[in-house]
Amino acid sequence: MGQKVWVILLVWACLGMTVRAQLKTYPEGLHTGLPHNGDYTVRVRMPGGEWQDVFEYKVQVDLDKPQDASMVQFDMGSPVEVMVKKNNGTVREVTIRPLNNEIAFRQVQNTIFFSLDKPRYLSVEFNGDRLHNLHLFANPMEKEVYSGEAKGVMFFGPGVHRPKDLPNNQIRVPSNTTVYLAPGAVLKAKLLVDNAENVRIIGRGILDHPVRGIEITDSENVLVDGITVVNPEHYTVFGGGSSDIVIRNLKSFSCRSWSDGIDMMCCRKVLVDNVFLRTSDDCIALYNHRWNWWGGSSDITVQNSVLWADVAHPINVGGHGDPDSSTGEVIENLIFRNIDILEHDEDDPMYQGCMTVDCGDRNRVRNVLFEDIRVEHIQEGRLFYVKVRFNPKYDRQPGSSIEGVVFRNITYTGVGENRSLIQGLSRDGMVRNVTFENVTINGEKMRDLKEAVTNEFISNVSVK
Repeated sequence: MGQKVWVILLVWACLGMTVRAQLKTYPEGLHTGLPHNGDYTVRVRMPGGEWQDVFEYKVQVDLDKPQDASMVQFDMGSPVEVMVKKNNGTVREVTIRPLNNEIAFRQVQNTIFFSLDKPRYLSVEFNGDRLHNLHLFANPMEKEVYSGEAKGVMFFGPGVHRPKDLPNNQIRVPSNTTVYLAPGAVLKAKLLVDNAENVRIIGRGILDHPVRGIEITDSENVLVDGITVVNPEHYTVFGGGSSDIVIRNLKSFSCRSWSDGIDMMCCRKVLVDNVFLRTSDDCIALYNHRWNWWGGSSDITVQNSVLWADVAHPINVGGHGDPDSSTGEVIENLIFRNIDILEHDEDDPMYQGCMTVDCGDRNRVRNVLFEDIRVEHIQEGRLFYVKVRFNPKYDRQPGSSIEGVVFRNITYTGVGENRSLIQGLSRDGMVRNVTFENVTINGEKMRDLKEAVTNEFISNVSVK
């Protein structure tokens, strides 16, 4: 065989390896010990290739009455085809959300087929059932993989891992450490990053029922990328007094009281990018002083994400502060951009709001941008909630002020929600300089505040 032929074969072999490497289904998931949910059969393949099974995990959602839903994961670096078969009952309708993705499907009896051109985090819903749905996480390909312990690497391979630090149920992560959760790894522990720097928590493994998923306190330069957290007892990720935090490609479920998604208290320089959070309390909450942290918060961005609040707020800004401060703490320079909100359900009017900015305990909130946000459904709640408050359950002092909030390119497609609310508390606790720009509600552009609950303690609130 000539040299030219050998070169061609080598090129084809390399191309073949590259193509195969663009889809990873993690068969190790079958051996994690986590429960399987047989409601669906899911397979994936490269276009025209051989179908590959993925493991259908059972996850629980909703606080009111926890329900068994499903979750699957795989990694993709090029277009793939997906098959989802509903194993029980007939199929009358199918919805793939977020709707903004406009994913077309083909139905054959109880099975649907669709294509993905890039990684996406989806909810596949049959017959309008959002409590027993399939959460499909098509991750980007892993860029960094470890096969065992290495210098500066804390490695967790396929299988179930439990901490030695009992009864705290936590694993402390020191500075200059990479924690790698391999595909199929299940860690039944909290990861604690305290007074540390240069820490990375990466991989495709799962934190299962930890007290908190990841706790980052008094630390800096921390990366969380790619993992999944299933039903933490409290937060998925908690940050206190920390800076330079990046949270990317995180997926999370919770069905317990106070089981927030990502909460930050007195943190600075935080990026949350491409996450999927379905929680039974706030999905994202940004606060000032509480417990051991003081000093205010700033420069936090949440973007390119999917938020689903079975209870409470998808986005909550401004709570908790230092009531003993003479000037109050400031939370400022916040950006929420390119976000799909799939649900907001909160019975108590005081805690309603898909996009909430409120403050108590002398807090001042300023310079907040909500941009390119799509709200699909509100079971019970409000679209916008901007309020300087005094809530005796949490506050010892009233809030100070809210100033400079912009809502730009917002769409809402649901019906039956409560009216939005924009209220100050007093002449000393005003809401100022709030702009609604290109807000569309059920196809109609917002033109004024006549549908909102307001009071005399607001100034320069405009609709464009």
